[in-house]
Amino acid sequence: MSASSYNPETLALHAGPRSHATMGAAAVQTDHAAPHRSESPARAADALEQRVAALESGVAALAVGSGQAAAAIAVQNLCRPGDNVVSSADICGRMWGLLAHTLPSMGIEVRFVDPEDPDGFRRATDSRTRAYYGETLPAPKLTVFPIGEVAAIGRTLGVPLIVDNTAAPIVCRPIEHGAAVVVHSTAEYIGGHGTAMGGLIVDGGRFDWARHARRFPTLAEPDPCGDGTVWTAATRPLAPIAYIVRARAVLLRDLGAAMSSFTAFQLLRGLETLPLRMRQHCRNAAEVALYLQRHPAVSRVVYAGTHECPARHRNALAYLKGGFGGLVGFELGDGRGAGERFIEALGMVCHAADFGHARSVAIQPADAVSPGYVRLSVGIEHIDDIVADLEQALAAATAPTARNAA
Repeated sequence: MSASSYNPETLALHAGPRSHATMGAAAVQTDHAAPHRSESPARAADALEQRVAALESGVAALAVGSGQAAAAIAVQNLCRPGDNVVSSADICGRMWGLLAHTLPSMGIEVRFVDPEDPDGFRRATDSRTRAYYGETLPAPKLTVFPIGEVAAIGRTLGVPLIVDNTAAPIVCRPIEHGAAVVVHSTAEYIGGHGTAMGGLIVDGGRFDWARHARRFPTLAEPDPCGDGTVWTAATRPLAPIAYIVRARAVLLRDLGAAMSSFTAFQLLRGLETLPLRMRQHCRNAAEVALYLQRHPAVSRVVYAGTHECPARHRNALAYLKGGFGGLVGFELGDGRGAGERFIEALGMVCHAADFGHARSVAIQPADAVSPGYVRLSVGIEHIDDIVADLEQALAAATAPTARNAA
């Protein structure tokens, strides 16, 4: 069987190099020396990049130092000053600063549109639009981004869609629904342990950059940043990898956002169990969402699998297969300090801003719409233990004495 025919559980273990090139170890090892000599390109290829590219149905990937670096490079790879990107207005807080302030300070305009109306991407597009941007499950709304609809609009106009799939690896493959590029922050689900920061950019290999050469001068015209290389021409004999080759040869080199070998080693260990963990995350999150829906103190539950969706989102299963992710948001009916009291009363569930780790965590997001809103990243602990901790915290948050004291 070819690697492309394997299921995700197998790809996570066997895609790319599977052993040490010279010592014969059964697992990929790490080497902290900076310069290397290699007997073949295959042995030099990074196992982490190859495995994540395979899991995302892409042709190649680039590992970088953080998720923010991945998102920034993904956009900057296509843009010059005066260009613009059309982004979903539903993005997490860490991305808002990059898109709303940092990139514009570099001369790259970012136009925000409401993903509830996918055609807004079309209306915001002009001759200098270089990409669309969205997140599969943006926090805190957790409403599935319309990948297929926006990607289809982009194809008619020659604009690629970049999707941040950090919150839904395995359960969503944006490239299969039309996205051109996928980015990940690996500190979340891919690593799963919260001990290694990194980012990945995956090139889907399905967008025809040369066909739309006038829109992409960084790839289809002589590139002064790459000694005059025309990337679409230079990579044509190899594979449809002009985008990721330029990202590696120019931006990774010039910006220096490299991932360390030890970080890659740590992430590979986490990646091996990603399919199993995602299955448990999704199962537990669905149980937690159902429990919260039935709780009298909870006025609203925000979960991709249960909350009311617009008509265009009723085909969410086309994007999310095998589960709806591990993030659950909920609103306490008595929002006056109830969210804060809930957080303070938690025992097993940690209070942290991170998500996607094996352990359950809870937070009141800074961009939450009300003081009673809480976001849970449901871990892989036993569901009875998770629910028991939520039960006692909800009781403490809504007890009459607690409300009177507040």
